[in-house]
Amino acid sequence: MKCYLLAIGLLLSCVSSPCWAQESPSEDRADAVLAAPTDAQLAEAAPKSDVPSVQLFDLLIKGGWLMAPIVLMSILVVAIGVERALGLRESRIVPEGLVTELGRLAESSVFDPRQAYKLCQKYPSSAARVVRAMLLKVGRPHAEVEATVANACQAESDALYSNVRTLNLAATVTPLLGLLGTVWGMIQAFFVTANLPDASNKGEALAQGIYVALVTTFAGLAVAIPAAMLAHFFEGRILRLLRQVENLAASLLPQVERYEGKLRLDKQRLESEPANGNVANAPHRAASHPTS
Repeated sequence: MKCYLLAIGLLLSCVSSPCWAQESPSEDRADAVLAAPTDAQLAEAAPKSDVPSVQLFDLLIKGGWLMAPIVLMSILVVAIGVERALGLRESRIVPEGLVTELGRLAESSVFDPRQAYKLCQKYPSSAARVVRAMLLKVGRPHAEVEATVANACQAESDALYSNVRTLNLAATVTPLLGLLGTVWGMIQAFFVTANLPDASNKGEALAQGIYVALVTTFAGLAVAIPAAMLAHFFEGRILRLLRQVENLAASLLPQVERYEGKLRLDKQRLESEPANGNVANAPHRAASHPTS
């Protein structure tokens, strides 16, 4: 019996010993994994490569001869934007003083066309020119007065829109110039790449030619987008101001119709008189020019 138990003990010791032998390598591998550096540590330890940054001024120089008209267009857009911002001020189109004094004059018991003309001389503006054109038709038929107001408003609209049309032109033409420069640069890049020696790096040469060719498109869009935004903004302001001018003329039209067939204004005489002259007896002097 003792021999039998001794044999069983020896057998168990032989079976269990390989298991312990297999567990030790796994522990060694776990320690090795814990001790291994992470990817972030490897990235920090690796030397950082110097990636060149894009130098915009150098690219503009490399963009080619088509960059010259694009730069000129950009200067033109800036100049027109500043000029229209100053020229389309409300004080230069519809002065508040002119609107207030003409409104007070229209609400008075006796509307004096001559005094209204002097007020227009006092506040030179687009609204004043439209009202002056209407006042010079005092005594004429209603249809003729309305046609004169419409023609005067159209003339002022053309004058206000003159430079804004240039902004629309820049917004349309400048991207086309940039696209033309890009196409020409791509042709050059592919031509140079196709004629390189077999041992040269054609991929690098092609990539360099393409990114230089795209500079003109970038420059064209950089000019065209602000130009289109400025044109849209100024067009909206012009429409709003012209609407105010038309409303001002329409408010005075009933007063002007009262003199239909009764009197005429002499432009030369009105221009020769001082703008701040005495207008107390203006209705009598104005009526001294009866219609024929």
